[in-house]
Amino acid sequence: MIFKPRNLRPIAQMVVGDVPHFHYRSSYYITLFFEECEFDYAHDGSSRVPWTQAVLTELLADPQPNANQLPDRFATVLRVLMDKREAQDGDDDRLLALAALNVPLMREGFEGFYGEDGVFYVRHIRTMTVSTPVNIYRPLTPAEAENRELLIAYLDKCSEDELIAEILLPMFRHLGYQRITNVGHKDKALEYGKDVWMRYKLPTEHVIYFGIQAKKGKLDSAGATKSSNANIAEIYNQVLMMLGHEIFDPDNNRKALVDHAFIVAGGEITKAARNWLGGMLDNSKRSQIMFMDRDHILNLYTAHRLELPKAAQPAVAQPWSFEEDEAPF
Repeated sequence: MIFKPRNLRPIAQMVVGDVPHFHYRSSYYITLFFEECEFDYAHDGSSRVPWTQAVLTELLADPQPNANQLPDRFATVLRVLMDKREAQDGDDDRLLALAALNVPLMREGFEGFYGEDGVFYVRHIRTMTVSTPVNIYRPLTPAEAENRELLIAYLDKCSEDELIAEILLPMFRHLGYQRITNVGHKDKALEYGKDVWMRYKLPTEHVIYFGIQAKKGKLDSAGATKSSNANIAEIYNQVLMMLGHEIFDPDNNRKALVDHAFIVAGGEITKAARNWLGGMLDNSKRSQIMFMDRDHILNLYTAHRLELPKAAQPAVAQPWSFEEDEAPF
């Protein structure tokens, strides 16, 4: 990734404290700053801003987690720089410092913000992808726990098409997948066992294709399957069908086979179903088949702070008003 010099230089000035609302750092404290970031950079006594700008340029040259995220080390520098404990007089909540940093960031398509935990994050403005490494198993804030319960209630009542359109498509789009195409269920002859196909561009510019076979309820391995559940063997056969049929990518006008497949369940994937599927994958060496259940979906949605579907959001109370012909007293 490359930032324009006119955008990178102001960030370097903020690191060394040559602008308002940021701590002034001499040569010694610039070295301490990068030590706090856990980087091995020691200031060599040269001009502080050009030296710091050169370091930031080197950090931006690191591999990106995906096309819409800053390199991890550069994001770490910004997070340490914007630590609320570094607040200056007259800017206790660091909103003035945040506004100053967002000027060069926004020109590069990014935006800084403070999360509910008080930690600084950077997100891509167009896709809202957060650049900070995400831990999907971290403890939840009260607001995140509430959103998780709302999403559980939505998953209990939504249809399979709603699961795909309102949950899976926004989630995979946020995670950096491209050309997400919802095949749907209108024409079974064209589905070939897949509900969604999409592609993912690697840092090397190679493209790999994914298919999704989604089911609303629980996946089990019982011989007699209840109407609300789906049998893992049936899903596995549909995935094999998916991997054997081509898709057409209109962006490059060519057909391609699906490289990897997701089996996604809006409910639980039972232990027996996991064991059966694991045995089949071991026997056939099909490393391209992956699966995720409700808990995995909930963890991804919560950790990435994705917006809930409108039908899952709590109703907003309408302000009370008098009718035109009704007196207030």
